[in-house]
Amino acid sequence: MAKHFLTLNDFSSEEILKLINTAEKVKSGNVKPNVLGDKNIAAIFEKPSTRTRVSFEVAVSQLGGNFVFLRGDELQLSRGEPVKDTARVLGRYVDGIVARVYEHSDLEELAKHSGIPVINALSNLYHPCQVLADFLTIKEKKKRMKGLKLAYIGDGNNVCNSLLIGCTKIGLNISIGSPKRYEPKEEIVEKAKMNAKKSGADIQILNSPQEAVKDADIVYTDVFISMGDEKEKDERMKTFLPDFQVNTRLLKNALPDAIVMHCLPAHRGQEITEDVLEGKQSVVWDQAENRLHAQKAIFMYLF
Repeated sequence: MAKHFLTLNDFSSEEILKLINTAEKVKSGNVKPNVLGDKNIAAIFEKPSTRTRVSFEVAVSQLGGNFVFLRGDELQLSRGEPVKDTARVLGRYVDGIVARVYEHSDLEELAKHSGIPVINALSNLYHPCQVLADFLTIKEKKKRMKGLKLAYIGDGNNVCNSLLIGCTKIGLNISIGSPKRYEPKEEIVEKAKMNAKKSGADIQILNSPQEAVKDADIVYTDVFISMGDEKEKDERMKTFLPDFQVNTRLLKNALPDAIVMHCLPAHRGQEITEDVLEGKQSVVWDQAENRLHAQKAIFMYLF
């Protein structure tokens, strides 16, 4: 039966930590795997991408495989073909699927019917590949993860969801600072609470960014307007600005040695200011690089 990488909630804390350790070894150059030797990986992208697409394509190439890029509007999916039909066909052509989709249920359909490993390259609910790279970055900068406090400021989106799940799996305390009506979905919070019972992680869902950031080791933000939310732009800007912007004033509530993270792309002057993004506390470029190493670790796990 094929293994998949759809959400970190499918993995134990030990498995997540093992993935991070594998990514560290790959990044160090001590491990040069050829796990995808002559394997073909199809990549379905319904949404635009820079870091996710390039890091996956380079990872597949460096692991010895072939990358078959499939834009969503070029597939019969765009003309109404059921996801399960596309899955069955691709399962006979390629060895694995990387998919960046609007609906998480489409990933589940691909996994159910393709018979080959499926990797979530972003859905409306989760972005687990991003968070795995985030954890690698935190471990590099802070030398540990368990017991630290990560403060996420902004929209309760797919990145926020994966941070909630991932942090509570490995014992990393997490506080969310979101405006009312933009908090993470209750079903995700409940899953995180169940994880926290095992790991001992602390969870806070707050409407005060200052309180969320208080004594944080890591301050994390993401765009206020995710792909698919463009129609809500004006309303969201009025709701999030200026209070939920990560700036020097907000950072004063965090620990002096706190690091600043952003999954990118960043909208300077909206969710984060230029001086903070480019400042000495920012680790966003290391965070972006680590997408490559984390994704190699995922392929090594699945294949």
